[in-house]
Amino acid sequence: MKIYVPQLDYENECLSKGLNYIAGVDEVGRGPLAGPVVCAACIMPLSDIIEGVTDSKKLSEKKRELLASQIKEKALAYSIKEISPEEIDEINILQATKKCMEMAINGLKITPDVVLVDAVKLDISIKTVPIIKGDLKSYTISSASILAKVYRDELMKKYAELYLDYGFDRNSGYGTKEHINAIKGVGPCPIHRKTFIKNFWG
Repeated sequence: MKIYVPQLDYENECLSKGLNYIAGVDEVGRGPLAGPVVCAACIMPLSDIIEGVTDSKKLSEKKRELLASQIKEKALAYSIKEISPEEIDEINILQATKKCMEMAINGLKITPDVVLVDAVKLDISIKTVPIIKGDLKSYTISSASILAKVYRDELMKKYAELYLDYGFDRNSGYGTKEHINAIKGVGPCPIHRKTFIKNFWG
């Protein structure tokens, strides 16, 4: 099994500039046909690194859950927020993602000196550094991506028990063949994003 080494280049650069409280921010769920978009922000102690933290998509479910627990335990501060499918339909997924990220940052009990963001440019008063593939290149963004992914997957499993036809526990709301066939067969449920499923359901 591959052991991932946390990436700290961006964090070390921030520290060299006297920016000590470094928040990482990431989202999960921009692409699914159903469910909320979820964003997490966290400030991690850089003197006590958690081994194996990387892009949440590269980790097994079991490993993500273990790391999420460790991240919550060690974080100086963390915050997880979500934007509903209804609001995604209303303001579009990019604006919903930005709003969700800002909510997560504002939810931190410590105001960060700088925010490292996975790819998205945010217009906020705190200095932000958008990083392409940040969930792979930055330890703090990786930590946030794990928190967001575990939270959203658990949420979609609960929705799977409410809405039995769509396999949300298996697809997390993404457009798998099984999921699309269910939409075509029985129609959407209350957590579907109407703007995302218009090609499958009038």
